[in-house]
Amino acid sequence: METKLFTKEKFSEVLKSFSFNETKVDFLYDVYETVIDGINDVAKSANHIDFTPVNNYVVILYILNEYKFLSSEFYQSENPLITSEDEFFDILASICADKYLTNEQLNYKSDAFLNKFNPPISTLDLYLNFCLRSLDKIQSADRNSKLISDLLKKAFKMSKCILSLLINGFETEAFSTWRTLHENECIILCLIKNGSKMYDAYFKHITYALAYRGQIDSKEQTDEIFVQIKQEMKEKDLKSKDMKKFIEYGYLYYAKDLDKFENFKLNFRDGVENIAGLKDYSKVYEMASEIAHSSPLLLYSKKSYFFEITVLNLYESFFRIEKIFEVYYKNHVTKSEFEAYKKMKSIYMNQLIKIHDLFVENFLKTQVVK
Repeated sequence: METKLFTKEKFSEVLKSFSFNETKVDFLYDVYETVIDGINDVAKSANHIDFTPVNNYVVILYILNEYKFLSSEFYQSENPLITSEDEFFDILASICADKYLTNEQLNYKSDAFLNKFNPPISTLDLYLNFCLRSLDKIQSADRNSKLISDLLKKAFKMSKCILSLLINGFETEAFSTWRTLHENECIILCLIKNGSKMYDAYFKHITYALAYRGQIDSKEQTDEIFVQIKQEMKEKDLKSKDMKKFIEYGYLYYAKDLDKFENFKLNFRDGVENIAGLKDYSKVYEMASEIAHSSPLLLYSKKSYFFEITVLNLYESFFRIEKIFEVYYKNHVTKSEFEAYKKMKSIYMNQLIKIHDLFVENFLKTQVVK
């Protein structure tokens, strides 16, 4: 299909809409014409490839971004071989045509079980977008509230990342990302369950981690922090080899009724996950960890199994995190805003629950890891 070129006037309007104020409109329009001609030539000769209609706006975006990069001081200093405008023109047009053809028309796609329009994806994505936009509008008054807001945002962003990986056919990658989401969720639950003392300890251990990684500007302050770390470790009867674990997980000592948690250790599974009350997910977390560390499961696994187990665990994490969001949202918005949210929730949460139940039913009927 022959691509209809934008007029120069239209091209100029598009540049302005992209906030591109470069004066070389004539030069860039000539590049644009050359790129489109090159794409059309390839499309005509490649009979075995089903080309979609060319998106002029996307072509222009490639040209503008490539032009900025190639004409930057850094690139020019590193590539002195581009010595004339004609050579610059040819390289720019060639690269933009290659990138459009390869990244847009010949983009690698792994077989996926769902697309972005399927309700298991689109409904959850809608809900995640609402939560993220809502959190962005809320100004937290204190650092504890701000911390929960930041952790919720990170959880919802990772959930969107998992959806993106699933619709692109990257099931194992999505599952290993759920592992990080689960860690984030457990931290939120630990903090909320244990209150102000654990919040204070968590912030303190953030400072400890910064010092451990050499990110405190003052050497004197860093030395003082390490004196404090060693003193606290001595009080807990910890050895020097335990320093990294203490810095990462020491805030867990401020959990209520810590002695009631069996086999408590300064790690994720026996510490954070245990105190969060999500030990039932230990085996799933272990499997996700194997994927994250490139075990044979990463290479030789049944796609459908990891697709379904990822969806199930993503949904279950979301249900728990959304309950925390609801409380947080209610405490930070007007009554009318909260009522609007409840109306939205009554429609879409019901659909998400039914989707989850269907996945559970299908998962129990089938699937064995191969």
